[in-house]
Amino acid sequence: MNDIGLLILRVVPASFMLFSHGLGKLMGFSQMMNSFPDPIGLGSSVALSLAVFAEFFCCIFLILGVATRLASVPLVITMVVAAAVIHASDPWGKKEFPLLYGVCFLVLIFTGGGKYGVGNYIKASWLKS
Repeated sequence: MNDIGLLILRVVPASFMLFSHGLGKLMGFSQMMNSFPDPIGLGSSVALSLAVFAEFFCCIFLILGVATRLASVPLVITMVVAAAVIHASDPWGKKEFPLLYGVCFLVLIFTGGGKYGVGNYIKASWLKS
């Protein structure tokens, strides 16, 4: 049952993040690249690229169960930056969602994604969940 719990913890938040945030950023990249918040000082397009990498591509890895621990790291970083920097002056309700996502992804760093993932059927150990 633990592996089913990890499957749900992996797939549901990653799917929500992918379709609610990552896909929109990817599809609207050209419109957002000059106005996206730049909390790390590398430019809006770089910050947007990093957010798209985490919120779209890393979420696909999580849904598939490939390199779960590794794919969770950029997501945790992105969620901490969203809560602590982007929404720093916003009320708690705006910080709550990125923190909830971040906790889900942090748990996956510690636990891995469980046995129900594509990574467990690939021989390379770093691709395992």
